[in-house]
Amino acid sequence: MAADHPLAERGTASLEELGDNHVVDFGPDVPEYWVTAMIPTRTPLGRRIPRGPAARTTRFSLVASGQCVHPLGEIAARYNSPPAIVFLPVREAPTIHYALTWRSTADSPTLRALAQTAADHGPISM
Repeated sequence: MAADHPLAERGTASLEELGDNHVVDFGPDVPEYWVTAMIPTRTPLGRRIPRGPAARTTRFSLVASGQCVHPLGEIAARYNSPPAIVFLPVREAPTIHYALTWRSTADSPTLRALAQTAADHGPISM
C-alpha cells in the first residue's frame, strides 16, 4: 500500500480491512481463478472487497498514489522496493503458492531449460 496509507503506520493489516479499500483490478485478460487465489472477493465477515482501478503494468504506481492496495505474497516484498510503497503482512491471509508457468504455444527449448534450472535449484525458502 501507499507509504502514507493509515494502515502503513500500524505495520500490519487484516483480510477484513481489505473490504475498506479498493484492491487493484487485473482486468479481463487474467483468469478469475488466479485472481481469487491471490485476492479473495470477500472479507472473513462476508463483506465484498471492492476492485479497481484496472491495471496491467502500472499496479505499483496506482498503489503508490493511494488509488488502491495490492495484496502480494511475501516474496514480492523480498524482490521489490518501489518508492512510496510499503509491504505489510496481512493477518490470516492464505498462503500464496507460486509456480513457473508459460503458455503451451510459447513452449521452446529455452523455456524448458529455464524450467529445468528452476527445478534443479528447488523452492525459495523465506
